Amino acid sequence: MLTLYGLHWGWWGWMRRRSTPPKKLPSSNRPSAKPWPAVTVQIPLYNEPQMAARVIDACAQLDYPRAQLHIQVLDDSTDVTSQRVADRVAHWRAQGCSITHVQRSHRTGYKAGALAHGLTRTEDPFVAVFDADFVPPPHFLKALMPYFDTPEIGLVQARWAHLNPNTSWHTQSQAVGLNAHFALEQAGRWAGQYFMHFNGTAGIWRRQCIEDAGGWSDDTLTEDLDLSYRAQLAGWQFQYVEDVAVPAELPHTVSAWRTQQFRWTKGAIETARKLLGPLWRSSQQIGRKVAGTLHLLAHLAFPAIVGAALLHAPLLLLTDQRSIVSDAYLGALAIGGLGFVAFAAAVWTAQRALGASRWHTLRTLPMFLLGSMGLAVNNTQAVYAACTNVSIPFHRTPKGPTPTSSNTSRGTRRGEWMLGLYNLIGLLLLIHAGLWSGVPFQSILALSFLLMAGTDWWEHTRPPSAAPPISTVAPCKEAANPT
Repeated sequence: MLTLYGLHWGWWGWMRRRSTPPKKLPSSNRPSAKPWPAVTVQIPLYNEPQMAARVIDACAQLDYPRAQLHIQVLDDSTDVTSQRVADRVAHWRAQGCSITHVQRSHRTGYKAGALAHGLTRTEDPFVAVFDADFVPPPHFLKALMPYFDTPEIGLVQARWAHLNPNTSWHTQSQAVGLNAHFALEQAGRWAGQYFMHFNGTAGIWRRQCIEDAGGWSDDTLTEDLDLSYRAQLAGWQFQYVEDVAVPAELPHTVSAWRTQQFRWTKGAIETARKLLGPLWRSSQQIGRKVAGTLHLLAHLAFPAIVGAALLHAPLLLLTDQRSIVSDAYLGALAIGGLGFVAFAAAVWTAQRALGASRWHTLRTLPMFLLGSMGLAVNNTQAVYAACTNVSIPFHRTPKGPTPTSSNTSRGTRRGEWMLGLYNLIGLLLLIHAGLWSGVPFQSILALSFLLMAGTDWWEHTRPPSAAPPISTVAPCKEAANPT
């Protein structure tokens, strides 16, 4: 499974290298006499007081004809966020901005429900979506809207950039992973005409596409992935634009990162259960079906990591026939090494494609590998919950530097401690037995789980004053930095 996952990433790296990367459409391609269409910008919020004003201000300053730009702040908050939203809405309305503060008395459908409710309050043919932690650059709409001159285009997705990639080792890991996703997966899928998806924010939808696909649905935790596949199965095409980067705040803490990844993992498996049947019954080419299946099931790599962590040392130790074990292990190592090399090469390609130096890539790649493996306990729980229909409500990613604590978070940390110590003992036993070929992989397993659990414990025990501040970098400056 891990080899297949690594080769899958290697394939997107190959697609990236052999294809011309998606570029921004020159503004000269738009006839000057053609008017800009009306666009509604939706900002879904829930209890995000530290982010609300920043995203509202950035959206209100988008460079677009005032008469054609309408902003909806979809506020389901139950705390001070609503008052801060009301203040900024009043401020921008006084400046002549068409902006409304939309509140519901319930959270039915969570984000999907809020977006669907907002659509009932506008007739605009295009809808842009920005989550609270995003800061769109002023040129965003004018850079992306020309792609809709092609009538088959139902979605245009921009790339994510990062406001705080160097806050900690795990924000570095997150940044590398997201860069790889956009520079390889999204770019490769777009270039190869495979299924790609809306990333939940920093994109623009054609309203007709949403409606033709059946609208927003809350029966999975990844409403964006679900709608994306339904839209493409209905015949719509998507466009990825790499040159337009929208910076966002990465989760500051391990607990927040886990919350985000749990939701993404569980939602992806739920979407797979919902749509793999329709995908394979459709008239899509076999290559698109296979690529879509690997896409929707990619998170099964995390149970495979847990399985490897549990079995690696025992399978080497529980036999006296060293030569047989050595031969078998070296064969497995060659197969697994092929996937690992493909995976690492793909991530390297992504970092370099986005302008990162060789030294920066060498320094951050190990952080990404450790972080990806360290998430295995958390994300395996998410896969299990999705496969067994465990009902878990939508939990937004906590914003800001203050960690949150829950029984689930503490339970995951205990699991990481246990698996880390288990692999550390296995490492010592391998060294004692002289099975040196197994030491590198066993070391990575032990370090990844201990690092994740240890960082989470430290973040929950340190004084709040020691937490790093939230970035307030101006959006137009940040968009210029692709990494």
